[in-house]
Amino acid sequence: MNTATYETAGARTVAAIAARGLHKSFGEKTVLDGIDLTVEQGTILALLGPNGAGKTTAVHLLTTYLRPDAGEIRVAGQDPEKNPQAVRRAIGVTGQFSAVDGYLTGRENLKLMADLHLLPAAVGRRRAAELLERFELVEAGDKPASSYSGGMKRKLDLAMTLVGDPKVIFLDEPTTGLDPRSRRTMWDIIRGLVAEGTTILLTTQYLEEADQLADRVAVLDGGRIVAEGTPAELKARIPGGHIELSFADRTALDAAATLLDATGRDDDALTLQLPGDGSVSTLWTLLNRLREASIEVTSLAVHTPDLDDVFFALTGRKGA
Repeated sequence: MNTATYETAGARTVAAIAARGLHKSFGEKTVLDGIDLTVEQGTILALLGPNGAGKTTAVHLLTTYLRPDAGEIRVAGQDPEKNPQAVRRAIGVTGQFSAVDGYLTGRENLKLMADLHLLPAAVGRRRAAELLERFELVEAGDKPASSYSGGMKRKLDLAMTLVGDPKVIFLDEPTTGLDPRSRRTMWDIIRGLVAEGTTILLTTQYLEEADQLADRVAVLDGGRIVAEGTPAELKARIPGGHIELSFADRTALDAAATLLDATGRDDDALTLQLPGDGSVSTLWTLLNRLREASIEVTSLAVHTPDLDDVFFALTGRKGA
């Protein structure tokens, strides 16, 4: 295939990751059935799908660990079939399971990666020191990694991925098992990498993570990409957005219910639900009708579909 390009600021730019018609089977089981993916430079694509959908297989194909049965791939402009070493030099991979050696210190883990990248000893030491500081691991840098918390190990794991200064990073469920605070710390680190121009393909079990981080989302199910777009575009495809109004007493609730075309009512909570996209014009129109009828609203909330709703609508399952 020709290297995939896209328009940016009037110029044509080579995509960081491009795949066309990828097929992969194991025996009689088809795992990927002709998927296409394009990830622009300096962006994040989140690849979502139920367990067994083929997310990890797709990552293995794109990172040269496996070869496709059919289809073509370009990563950082390189063809992994013809020049796998060039692809490996351009990428970093953080898998579901940490690559950290618990017997080594954090600094020793980083220096080991520097040796594997054939960096000169002085450069490796300097790179290790820079990454320990960047990931706020300086104080723990000379302690065995086995003593690290889960969040610290994941930070060290990602730091090890960065030793070779990759242009493209594959993050395969990087925050699995982390507590909410550690997960958000990792999100900040990932955002920082993208701000510096790094391209990331992310697979995740956490739909909120994809919503927070991804520029685009691709949903994989049954070996095919069943939907792709920005998080906002995907959520806009799913019905179910509504506006919830709360009232101080039953009289106000009854009056509003008579005035408005409510789709739901909770007499105990004194709330009404109405269909609506939550746009400013919709809210103004609604509030003006209530004000003209002298009906006082105590609170208003807008509920819109999230990626969990999208995922369920596309795959018939909740969660990734």
